[in-house]
Amino acid sequence: MIYEDVLKKIKFDDKGLVPAVVQDFYTGQVLTVAYMNEESLKISLEEKMTCFWSRSRQELWRKGETSGNRQHIISITADCDYDALVVKVIKDGPACHTGSESCFFEALYQDDDKAEFSVDGLYALLTGRKEKMPEGSYTTYLFSKGLEKILKKVGEESSEVLIGAMKNDKAETIYEISDLAYHVLVLMVQMGITVNDIRDELGSRHVIDKKVKQETSKAGGK
Repeated sequence: MIYEDVLKKIKFDDKGLVPAVVQDFYTGQVLTVAYMNEESLKISLEEKMTCFWSRSRQELWRKGETSGNRQHIISITADCDYDALVVKVIKDGPACHTGSESCFFEALYQDDDKAEFSVDGLYALLTGRKEKMPEGSYTTYLFSKGLEKILKKVGEESSEVLIGAMKNDKAETIYEISDLAYHVLVLMVQMGITVNDIRDELGSRHVIDKKVKQETSKAGGK
Protein backbone atom coordinates (compact mmCIF):
# COMPACT_ATOMS: atom_id res chain seq x y z
CA MET A 1 0.00 0.00 0.00
CA ILE A 2 1.29 3.46 -0.93
CA TYR A 3 2.43 5.53 2.09
CA GLU A 4 1.97 2.51 4.38
CA ASP A 5 5.02 3.46 6.47
CA VAL A 6 3.68 7.00 6.94
CA LEU A 7 0.24 5.81 8.01
CA LYS A 8 1.73 3.37 10.53
CA LYS A 9 3.43 6.25 12.37
CA ILE A 10 0.24 8.24 12.97
CA LYS A 11 -1.41 7.76 16.36
CA PHE A 12 -5.13 7.98 15.67
CA ASP A 13 -7.39 8.50 18.70
CA ASP A 14 -9.93 6.01 20.04
CA LYS A 15 -12.33 7.09 17.28
CA GLY A 16 -9.70 6.51 14.62
CA LEU A 17 -9.13 10.22 14.02
CA VAL A 18 -6.24 12.68 14.03
CA PRO A 19 -6.68 16.51 14.06
CA ALA A 20 -5.31 18.35 11.03
CA VAL A 21 -4.49 22.06 11.20
CA VAL A 22 -4.69 23.42 7.64
CA GLN A 23 -2.46 26.40 6.84
CA ASP A 24 -2.14 28.62 3.79
CA PHE A 25 1.23 27.75 2.22
CA TYR A 26 1.93 31.33 1.22
CA THR A 27 0.81 33.27 4.28
CA GLY A 28 0.91 30.75 7.12
CA GLN A 29 -2.67 31.72 8.01
CA VAL A 30 -4.60 28.97 9.77
CA LEU A 31 -7.49 28.14 7.45
CA THR A 32 -9.33 25.44 9.35
CA VAL A 33 -8.99 22.56 11.79
CA ALA A 34 -10.48 19.30 10.58
CA TYR A 35 -10.06 15.59 11.25
CA MET A 36 -8.64 12.74 9.20
CA ASN A 37 -8.99 9.02 9.60
CA GLU A 38 -6.60 6.54 8.03
CA GLU A 39 -8.55 6.39 4.77
CA SER A 40 -8.87 10.16 4.33
CA LEU A 41 -5.19 10.67 5.12
CA LYS A 42 -4.29 8.01 2.55
CA ILE A 43 -6.49 9.72 -0.05
CA SER A 44 -4.94 13.11 0.81
CA LEU A 45 -1.44 11.72 0.33
CA GLU A 46 -2.27 9.98 -2.94
CA GLU A 47 -4.37 12.73 -4.53
CA LYS A 48 -2.38 15.67 -3.08
CA MET A 49 -5.73 17.27 -2.17
CA THR A 50 -7.19 17.56 1.31
CA CYS A 51 -9.69 14.89 2.26
CA PHE A 52 -11.17 14.79 5.75
CA TRP A 53 -13.55 12.72 7.84
CA SER A 54 -16.77 14.56 8.63
CA ARG A 55 -17.69 13.81 12.24
CA SER A 56 -21.21 15.22 11.80
CA ARG A 57 -22.04 13.33 8.60
CA GLN A 58 -19.86 10.32 9.38
CA GLU A 59 -18.42 10.20 5.89
CA LEU A 60 -15.37 11.13 3.84
CA TRP A 61 -15.24 14.77 2.81
CA ARG A 62 -13.06 15.92 -0.08
CA LYS A 63 -12.60 19.66 0.42
CA GLY A 64 -14.01 21.59 -2.54
CA GLU A 65 -15.83 18.64 -4.06
CA THR A 66 -19.02 20.68 -4.36
CA SER A 67 -17.79 24.28 -3.94
CA GLY A 68 -14.71 23.99 -6.16
CA ASN A 69 -12.57 25.48 -3.37
CA ARG A 70 -10.04 22.65 -3.40
CA GLN A 71 -6.87 22.65 -1.34
CA HIS A 72 -3.68 21.46 -3.04
CA ILE A 73 -1.36 19.88 -0.48
CA ILE A 74 2.22 21.14 -0.36
CA SER A 75 3.31 19.40 2.83
CA ILE A 76 2.03 17.40 5.79
CA THR A 77 3.94 17.50 9.07
CA ALA A 78 3.26 15.51 12.23
CA ASP A 79 3.95 16.76 15.74
CA CYS A 80 6.48 15.07 18.02
CA ASP A 81 3.92 12.52 19.24
CA TYR A 82 2.48 11.81 15.78
CA ASP A 83 -1.02 12.59 17.05
CA ALA A 84 -1.64 15.91 15.26
CA LEU A 85 -0.92 17.16 11.74
CA VAL A 86 -0.16 20.46 10.05
CA VAL A 87 -1.22 20.49 6.40
CA LYS A 88 0.11 23.34 4.24
CA VAL A 89 -1.96 24.00 1.14
CA ILE A 90 -2.47 26.27 -1.83
CA LYS A 91 -6.18 26.93 -1.95
CA ASP A 92 -8.39 27.51 -4.97
CA GLY A 93 -10.85 29.64 -3.01
CA PRO A 94 -12.17 30.48 0.48
CA ALA A 95 -11.57 27.82 3.11
CA CYS A 96 -14.74 28.52 5.10
CA HIS A 97 -18.29 27.62 4.10
CA THR A 98 -19.25 31.22 4.97
CA GLY A 99 -17.11 32.50 2.13
CA SER A 100 -14.35 33.73 4.45
CA GLU A 101 -10.77 32.99 3.47
CA SER A 102 -10.29 31.29 6.85
CA CYS A 103 -12.67 29.68 9.32
CA PHE A 104 -10.99 31.74 12.04
CA PHE A 105 -12.46 35.24 11.95
CA GLU A 106 -14.40 35.64 15.22
CA ALA A 107 -12.11 37.81 17.36
CA LEU A 108 -12.37 37.03 21.09
CA TYR A 109 -9.35 38.94 22.39
CA GLN A 110 -6.73 41.29 20.95
CA ASP A 111 -3.83 42.89 22.81
CA ASP A 112 -4.28 46.61 22.17
CA ASP A 113 -0.50 47.13 22.21
CA LYS A 114 0.09 44.62 19.40
CA ALA A 115 -1.65 45.44 16.14
CA GLU A 116 -1.66 42.53 13.71
CA PHE A 117 -0.16 43.32 10.31
CA SER A 118 0.53 41.37 7.16
CA VAL A 119 1.51 42.28 3.63
CA ASP A 120 -1.44 40.23 2.41
CA GLY A 121 -3.77 42.22 4.66
CA LEU A 122 -2.43 45.52 3.35
CA TYR A 123 -2.73 44.27 -0.24
CA ALA A 124 -6.36 43.32 0.41
CA LEU A 125 -7.03 46.78 1.88
CA LEU A 126 -5.49 48.47 -1.17
CA THR A 127 -7.54 46.26 -3.47
CA GLY A 128 -10.64 47.37 -1.60
CA ARG A 129 -9.64 51.00 -2.05
CA LYS A 130 -9.33 50.50 -5.80
CA GLU A 131 -12.74 48.83 -6.01
CA LYS A 132 -14.64 51.31 -3.83
CA MET A 133 -12.55 54.48 -4.34
CA PRO A 134 -13.58 56.12 -1.02
CA GLU A 135 -13.24 59.90 -0.94
CA GLY A 136 -10.46 61.47 1.10
CA SER A 137 -8.14 58.46 0.78
CA TYR A 138 -4.57 58.99 -0.44
CA THR A 139 -4.70 55.54 -2.02
CA THR A 140 -7.86 56.53 -3.90
CA TYR A 141 -6.01 59.61 -5.11
CA LEU A 142 -3.19 57.48 -6.52
CA PHE A 143 -5.55 55.10 -8.30
CA SER A 144 -7.57 58.00 -9.70
CA LYS A 145 -4.40 59.54 -11.18
CA GLY A 146 -3.40 56.25 -12.77
CA LEU A 147 -0.22 54.37 -13.59
CA GLU A 148 1.97 57.35 -14.46
CA LYS A 149 1.42 58.98 -11.06
CA ILE A 150 1.98 55.70 -9.22
CA LEU A 151 5.23 55.07 -11.10
CA LYS A 152 6.39 58.60 -10.28
CA LYS A 153 5.80 57.97 -6.57
CA VAL A 154 7.66 54.63 -6.72
CA GLY A 155 10.61 56.45 -8.28
CA GLU A 156 10.53 59.22 -5.66
CA GLU A 157 10.37 56.76 -2.77
CA SER A 158 13.24 54.72 -4.24
CA SER A 159 15.38 57.87 -4.23
CA GLU A 160 14.41 58.57 -0.61
CA VAL A 161 15.55 55.07 0.38
CA LEU A 162 18.92 55.69 -1.27
CA ILE A 163 19.33 59.03 0.49
CA GLY A 164 18.52 57.53 3.89
CA ALA A 165 20.92 54.64 3.34
CA MET A 166 23.72 56.93 2.10
CA LYS A 167 23.40 58.90 5.36
CA ASN A 168 23.64 55.55 7.20
CA ASP A 169 20.47 56.58 9.06
CA LYS A 170 18.76 53.32 10.00
CA ALA A 171 15.51 54.86 11.28
CA GLU A 172 15.09 57.05 8.23
CA THR A 173 15.89 54.16 5.89
CA ILE A 174 13.29 51.94 7.58
CA TYR A 175 10.73 54.73 7.22
CA GLU A 176 11.51 55.27 3.54
CA ILE A 177 11.57 51.54 2.73
CA SER A 178 8.11 51.31 4.29
CA ASP A 179 6.91 54.17 2.06
CA LEU A 180 8.43 52.43 -0.95
CA ALA A 181 6.84 49.09 -0.05
CA TYR A 182 3.42 50.74 0.21
CA HIS A 183 3.71 52.41 -3.18
CA VAL A 184 5.01 49.20 -4.79
CA LEU A 185 1.94 47.39 -3.46
CA VAL A 186 -0.27 50.11 -4.96
CA LEU A 187 1.53 49.54 -8.27
CA MET A 188 0.94 45.79 -7.96
CA VAL A 189 -2.79 46.28 -7.39
CA GLN A 190 -2.94 48.70 -10.33
CA MET A 191 -1.28 46.13 -12.61
CA GLY A 192 -3.11 43.09 -11.25
CA ILE A 193 0.05 41.56 -9.75
CA THR A 194 -0.64 39.57 -6.58
CA VAL A 195 1.55 39.00 -3.56
CA ASN A 196 1.59 35.30 -4.45
CA ASP A 197 2.95 36.18 -7.91
CA ILE A 198 5.97 37.73 -6.20
CA ARG A 199 6.31 34.82 -3.77
CA ASP A 200 6.29 32.36 -6.65
CA GLU A 201 8.91 34.33 -8.55
CA LEU A 202 11.20 34.60 -5.52
CA GLY A 203 10.63 30.92 -4.77
CA SER A 204 11.64 29.95 -8.31
CA ARG A 205 14.83 31.99 -7.96
CA HIS A 206 15.63 30.19 -4.72
CA VAL A 207 15.40 26.86 -6.54
CA ILE A 208 17.66 28.19 -9.31
CA ASP A 209 20.20 29.37 -6.73
CA LYS A 210 20.31 25.91 -5.17
CA LYS A 211 20.84 24.29 -8.58
CA VAL A 212 23.66 26.71 -9.39
CA LYS A 213 25.34 25.94 -6.07
CA GLN A 214 25.03 22.20 -6.68
CA GLU A 215 26.45 22.51 -10.19
CA THR A 216 29.28 24.74 -8.94
CA SER A 217 30.07 22.23 -6.19
CA LYS A 218 30.18 19.36 -8.69
CA ALA A 219 32.39 21.35 -11.03
CA GLY A 220 34.79 22.14 -8.22
CA GLY A 221 35.08 18.49 -7.32
CA LYS A 222 36.22 17.44 -10.80
